[in-house]
Amino acid sequence: MQSDEFFKYTEQDSQFTNLEQMDTLSLLQSMNRLDREVAIAVNKCIPQIHLLVDEIVRRLSSGGRLFYLGAGTSGRLGIVDASECPPTFGVAHGLVIGLIAGGDSAIRKAVEFAEDDTEQAWKDLSQHHCNVQDVVIGIAASGSTPYVVAGLKTCKSNNIFTACITNNPSSPLTQFADIKIECIVGPEFISGSTRLKSGTSQKLILNMISTCTMIKLGKVSGNKMIDMQLNNHKLVERAVKIICDQSSLTKEEAQKMLLQLGSVRSVLDEIQKK
Repeated sequence: MQSDEFFKYTEQDSQFTNLEQMDTLSLLQSMNRLDREVAIAVNKCIPQIHLLVDEIVRRLSSGGRLFYLGAGTSGRLGIVDASECPPTFGVAHGLVIGLIAGGDSAIRKAVEFAEDDTEQAWKDLSQHHCNVQDVVIGIAASGSTPYVVAGLKTCKSNNIFTACITNNPSSPLTQFADIKIECIVGPEFISGSTRLKSGTSQKLILNMISTCTMIKLGKVSGNKMIDMQLNNHKLVERAVKIICDQSSLTKEEAQKMLLQLGSVRSVLDEIQKK
């Protein structure tokens, strides 16, 4: 494992102090002031995100998959992003996979010392038969989480394409990433609490990666989710509206075709044939 001797913005002291003595409005305004810095930091990472999205699109188009690897907040954010791809874009559940140190139980409750395990990440990836067609993105605010660093290191030794999302520069994690996204958001509102600005930056970046990837893969038409899964009444209503907006069908006709064909894309394709 690589040395942790590098500058950690994520561990620097907050620029605010005596938080317990601040009134509620001051707390909220101070947090919001810091949060405004996050989007600016993410903007600086767009060139690297651009490269990563194009690589992911290329590999997914050729049968590969996308893995997110993280611990704690970072792991949970990866799982959230992965789990939302099938209902939003209609892709298979195995196309984007989120893995977290400690397994599924760690999604809801912290698993003690799980992030310090240097062998488990590769075991988790191996259960999904991770291979050279795939992309593995390690997510760690510190850039030194053993589970994530070791996982990416083993991926590199197996010629698997890797990337990282971290909030410190020149961290051990970046040494094993083909594409390095270093989003420097600075000290947190509560010193070291990376679920705040760091976590927000990771969520924004993951949104960009998965959304732009799916658009490039043809899962969006115009600005509409034509492949979304119709899992509840709200989504069915949204699907009917999309169909009506893009055709001359009445609401009743759109509902009938949607029930018969099962997706917005199928209905629109059938309308085009006529």
